[in-house]
Amino acid sequence: MKQGKNPTKKQKIHIKSYWLNPDNWLIYKNAGDQVSLVHRFTGTTRKIPK
Repeated sequence: MKQGKNPTKKQKIHIKSYWLNPDNWLIYKNAGDQVSLVHRFTGTTRKIPK
């Protein structure tokens, strides 16, 4: 599993806008025009646009 960081309040709002629970997702890459997320428990990854 990739090492993720807790999202900031602004990032939590952005994650919630994609119908994801921000309590279960961590940010592991925040570069370019995408935010890469990793699930806290299952380890699955997902990319959402900025």
